[in-house]
Amino acid sequence: MTAKTTPAQVRAAWITRSEIALIDLREEDPFAKDHPLFAVQIPLSRLELEILDKVPRKAAPIVLYDNGEGLTSRAAHLLSSVGYTAVSELDGGLEGWRKAGYELFQDVNSYSKAFGELVEHCRHTPSLPAPEAKALIESEFDLVVLDARRYDEFQTMSIPRGMSVPGAELVLRAREIAPDPTTTIIVNCAGRTRSIIGAQSLINAGVPNPVFALRNGSIGWKLAGQALDHGKAARFPDVTPEYVVDAKAKARAVSYRAGVRRLDPAMLASLIQDDTRTLYRFDVRTPEEYASGHIPGFKSSPGGQLVQETDMNAAVRGARIVLADDVGPRADISASWLAQMGWEVYVLDGGFDGKLETDTWTPSYPTLPDAQTINVAEMETADLTVVDLATSPQYRKGHIPGAWFVVRARLAQALNKLPLDKDFVLTSPDGALARLAAADLAALTGHKVWVLQGGTAAWAATGRSLVTGLTDAASDPDDIYRRPYEGTDNAATAMQAYLDWEFGLVDQLARDGTHGFFVI
Repeated sequence: MTAKTTPAQVRAAWITRSEIALIDLREEDPFAKDHPLFAVQIPLSRLELEILDKVPRKAAPIVLYDNGEGLTSRAAHLLSSVGYTAVSELDGGLEGWRKAGYELFQDVNSYSKAFGELVEHCRHTPSLPAPEAKALIESEFDLVVLDARRYDEFQTMSIPRGMSVPGAELVLRAREIAPDPTTTIIVNCAGRTRSIIGAQSLINAGVPNPVFALRNGSIGWKLAGQALDHGKAARFPDVTPEYVVDAKAKARAVSYRAGVRRLDPAMLASLIQDDTRTLYRFDVRTPEEYASGHIPGFKSSPGGQLVQETDMNAAVRGARIVLADDVGPRADISASWLAQMGWEVYVLDGGFDGKLETDTWTPSYPTLPDAQTINVAEMETADLTVVDLATSPQYRKGHIPGAWFVVRARLAQALNKLPLDKDFVLTSPDGALARLAAADLAALTGHKVWVLQGGTAAWAATGRSLVTGLTDAASDPDDIYRRPYEGTDNAATAMQAYLDWEFGLVDQLARDGTHGFFVI
């Protein structure tokens, strides 16, 4: 029987900054409706594929919970099977947390967003409402618009005259883009957090330009009835040496004020050897720089997104984080924010002059179970029911003709919709999740179950066609939360409700009382 951890014990660990990972096993949409502040969503459907990177130390305390769906005992067994030794269940689950009178938060990346609101509250970060920003842009006022989101988000929709400068790049590149100190800089994102953090990063670093966040981001722009651009490609330029030197000095001063510590490769080696603490190592440069050469053991996690999505990268609250950047400012600025969010964070000085790896980052998988496989050509001529375990956005983007969408954790319920007159072939984007689920489907149905070699990617690589849309769904697509700030077709009521939620986060942090944030 799995041990129990009480909600009060979880809160105590957060307050004392002891290591603990509180893991919500539900899919993303129900998680986004209510969860404790520092809970991390790792669905049972993908647990084995995500846990090794998100909880890299096998002895780290892990507390599992659901909302009465019966997921925790299955998850505890899976974690034990891959070597985790300190796994417990949250006593009473989510309802136990609620009955204890503790706060529940909504949306995703909640504590990063709450921290952003606290920053604005404490520092009164300057901002411009959308109509005022639009008037300045249209009057050819001397200004630049710097979009702090990922490049793919920028390409989906952007503010007129916008340029993609993801958050960690701002301090490094702002002076190159706006060398005249009288040029106004407007920083925007889709909602609020990255606009606030981006603008305040420039202010903290002493950039001499007038700096403003676009109030409420592209949501505010759309709610004001203003048109967005689509498909733009403007990206930040290279930086000349004089501006690199200036940015390095300014960023290091900010990290010093935030209490960030620095270490060299020898000291890092000592931290790696310490098996009593969880250690995360992140390379905060651009993905392209990472692929061209990175320090072994460091995961690609561009700094702006790391600050925005800390919970998706580091599941163990109370762990150590080390950031690497061959130039410096991106690590220093990112570390300054993580330190203010209560993390024990270090910046690595050096390390790029040794042997570097040149590849893209790939997730760590456990040893996958044996499964009976079938190749693309064989499957195409066989009379089988195809079950696809991809996420619903992946399935919508392209799936094998006739494949059924199923959420792995709900295979048993999906049998009510799946045809049961044939044997099955399981697929997933790369085939790994299919192998993990094959034995379960065989046990549930009594049918033979094959796994498609190489998954759906292998099918597509042969030039065979894929079908788009949610055509055959045996599970509800609640594995993904529909973000009101992404995409181009969100309802105005949903966008306004999201902003109203963000406005209330500072008060909710105060009621919760566990965060330990500070603002320099």
